[in-house]
Amino acid sequence: MPRFVPSAYGFGGAPVLVVTGRVAGSPAGGIGALIYGRLAGVDIDAFVAVNAARWDRLDQLVRARRRTGAEADELVQLYQLTATHLSQVRTSAPDPSVVTRLSGLLARARGVIAGAHEPAWSDVTRFVLISLPAAFYRARWLTLAATALFCIIGAVTGFRAAGDPEMLALAGTPNERQQYADELFEAYYSNYPAPDFAAQVWTNNAWIAAQCIAGGITGFFPIYVLVQNASSIGLAAAVMAEHDQLGLFFALILPHGLMELSAIFIAAGAGLRLFFAWAFAGPTTRSRRLAEEGRSVFTVAIGLVAVLGVSGLVEGFVTPSNLPTGVKITIGALVLAGYWLYTILLGRRAVREGEIGDVRAEHAEDTVAMAA
Repeated sequence: MPRFVPSAYGFGGAPVLVVTGRVAGSPAGGIGALIYGRLAGVDIDAFVAVNAARWDRLDQLVRARRRTGAEADELVQLYQLTATHLSQVRTSAPDPSVVTRLSGLLARARGVIAGAHEPAWSDVTRFVLISLPAAFYRARWLTLAATALFCIIGAVTGFRAAGDPEMLALAGTPNERQQYADELFEAYYSNYPAPDFAAQVWTNNAWIAAQCIAGGITGFFPIYVLVQNASSIGLAAAVMAEHDQLGLFFALILPHGLMELSAIFIAAGAGLRLFFAWAFAGPTTRSRRLAEEGRSVFTVAIGLVAVLGVSGLVEGFVTPSNLPTGVKITIGALVLAGYWLYTILLGRRAVREGEIGDVRAEHAEDTVAMAA
């Protein structure tokens, strides 16, 4: 199939092509020459009558399921010719019905000539089975580091507050802490209808995850978020322990918290990858390294929408339910195990095949050679 040179005549935001030679089957002179001339003073009906057969033939070739080599060449020639017709009609005799007809015909022909994109489901499948697990897998060590940091800070805060009345006072007066432990902590999970509560939880956690990812390039903001939240949870655990409610604390936190908190750790790990991409760009430029890592991190961000959606459903429907505590915690553990199996099994294979969670090469930015 021949290559084309865009002309100055545009339609629909894309260049069209101009034929400068004679089209097979067209008369060399007479009224047929109008296809190359201006239409000023010419009856549009006569112009349509002369060229309608060619447009119909183009439509026929566009609709055909299969084409021979000669038909493919004919399709290209008729596309070029019809593009010229459209430009001439718009310039000299802008009849709305003709413009609409030719615009639609050319749009369909252009799709056939340029080739259609792969089905959307193919892109979705690739994202779910290759790009996303690869992006999760590449952030695994920073995710685990964020998990360890959070658990250490939370545990240290909780143990310190449990033995320090001044730290406990930061959580409120003795009466306020009593009410929190006996009523408010448990009521938090059942004050709203489950669907509304799940949506509220998803929104809140998505916002925190977005902050961790967006602020990751600073190198400290995700750590700040982790420390602040770990300190808050540690202090809450100390208040619950003060009133012999530590068992209830873990019974309500663990079912959804295993995955919910892990999603924040994933966001923090992915965000910090932006910082390391900037600080340690390696042989490539910082801008290019950031662009590659940024697209991979954006893949993580999209995946976390689903991850946080699942944890929100668990928190909205499982945590406040009447299921036995062991069953609720098991559900939360299975959700977390499912994430890690997905990440390790699919992600490791994708990374071995060279995937980093970036978009397809043809969708990435164009680059030019640069001197070292």
